[in-house]
Amino acid sequence: MGIERAWVRVLTRCIAPLVAATTMGAAQAATPVKIALTFDDLPAHSALPPGVSRIDVAGRLLAAFHDARTGPVYGFVNGVHEEREPDSVGVLSLWRAAGHPLANHTWSHLDLNTHGLADWEADLVRNEALLQRHMAGQDWRWLRYPFLSEGETPEKHVAARKLLKAHGYRIASVTMSFGDYAWNEPYARCMVKGDAAAVASLEASYLKAAKDSLDYSRRLSATLYGRDIAYVQLMHAGAFDARVMPRLLKMYQDNGAKFVSLEEAERDKFYAADFKTQATEAPTTLENAMKAKGLPVPKLDLPFAELDRMCR
Repeated sequence: MGIERAWVRVLTRCIAPLVAATTMGAAQAATPVKIALTFDDLPAHSALPPGVSRIDVAGRLLAAFHDARTGPVYGFVNGVHEEREPDSVGVLSLWRAAGHPLANHTWSHLDLNTHGLADWEADLVRNEALLQRHMAGQDWRWLRYPFLSEGETPEKHVAARKLLKAHGYRIASVTMSFGDYAWNEPYARCMVKGDAAAVASLEASYLKAAKDSLDYSRRLSATLYGRDIAYVQLMHAGAFDARVMPRLLKMYQDNGAKFVSLEEAERDKFYAADFKTQATEAPTTLENAMKAKGLPVPKLDLPFAELDRMCR
């Protein structure tokens, strides 16, 4: 009888972690995953394949949002593109006509870590007239840092936050990304070559990377908090993104995603630092939150080297 009890205790200790993991997995599967979609570099991002315009790209993205009922999707704008690419004029109007908001990504995508704060502020402010014109009294005062650079020193980091607060901005952090930008140039090259097999390979790797990224972010959040935070997904308005967007959004929905606005996602307490002007211990990424707790950060393997070799 004593031996039986001992075996029960041993089995309980062995099985309990498996049960806990299974319970967490079941809870995640049963609970909708809140994702706020955000798109950087409007109105023009990366290379275009032959015969495709910036308006075509925007139209396909917007049609996918409509069909998936995403709700409002913020587009973060670099106004300089309208000067560099006249073909992109009209994209922002199209985005707004579809009911989606715009926000600031600085005029020329200026990197705060490699430029002075005064120059960076001027680039930020230069974008505002364009946003005011398109948003007509609605809320456009969100800032997505170009290159996600928040200042290379603690002093500059704090100074930038104070500057943004003075201009009325909130910060749009990123807690989910699979480097979607990396597929757009290979796609354009492969279309020039007419390599249908390579394009199919790009589609498969893109969707796999997106699913791996979803699982990765959820795993970090579960490890840190025992729950899903509301994720802010960083994407780009590129031609390949537009091509695959209906399948990407379906993949997210098939895995329990509920699309929410940036405002709703940022109400999650994880994003408290996005509203602070002072230096803060609160991390703005899941990876930094892991480091802050002394936990190892797993690697998310993405096929960037393979993509760079495609259709050369």
